[in-house]
Amino acid sequence: MPRRDGMERKDLLKANVKIFKSQGTALEKYAKKSVKVIVVGNPANTNCLTASKSAPSIPKENFSCLTRLDHNRAKAQIALKLGVTSDDVKNVIIWGNHSSTQYPDVNHAKVKLQGKEVGVYEALKNDSWLKGDFITTVQQRGAAVIKARKLSSAMSAAKAICDHVRDIWFGTPEGEFVSMGIISDGNSYGVPDDLIYSFPVTIKNKTWKIVEGLPINDFSREKMDLTAKELKEEKETAFEFLSSV
Repeated sequence: MPRRDGMERKDLLKANVKIFKSQGTALEKYAKKSVKVIVVGNPANTNCLTASKSAPSIPKENFSCLTRLDHNRAKAQIALKLGVTSDDVKNVIIWGNHSSTQYPDVNHAKVKLQGKEVGVYEALKNDSWLKGDFITTVQQRGAAVIKARKLSSAMSAAKAICDHVRDIWFGTPEGEFVSMGIISDGNSYGVPDDLIYSFPVTIKNKTWKIVEGLPINDFSREKMDLTAKELKEEKETAFEFLSSV
């Protein structure tokens, strides 16, 4: 069930928890255990967790949700600002929930300028935009699209799904990472376990791996914790609905 103008995430959650429980149950019963499941329907992270919980014999690692659309939007905003193409920007990160609390992080991102790779902060020299309007534009892009076309994004979402699937299949290029909502178990970034949370990942042999050891400053830490808190609350709400289904 797609999000419509004026809808709250709670409304979506109630309707979609039932749907994703039945999807998970069907996967559990009929799918190969090697199946890869990509969840796009919103709230994507929590729907993905619901599907995974409803298919306990399929490895949790086989479930992911789409934050590639946000990742692509973040790259596009940087590219527009610098007058380069999106392909010239790499290693942006979307942390957390595919919602307005997500944290688009460019502290580790690079951009190709005159054939040379430069850090995005260094290239832009505009910290207040990067810490302000850039973040809110990416966070609220989905709502802006709904407002403009009275429906949620279609073509850009389809493109992001293709990117997501292609990277699972072929792997990520050397030196590049992408964003993907995955199970948070055992991560080194202080995100609570048992959430589907968007992390930077590299992919090889159809298996993702969280990029470890990226330094996290206080500004980022706060944003990462905020989106984790929302995901925990969503999970609790979803499981309350689930127990009454």
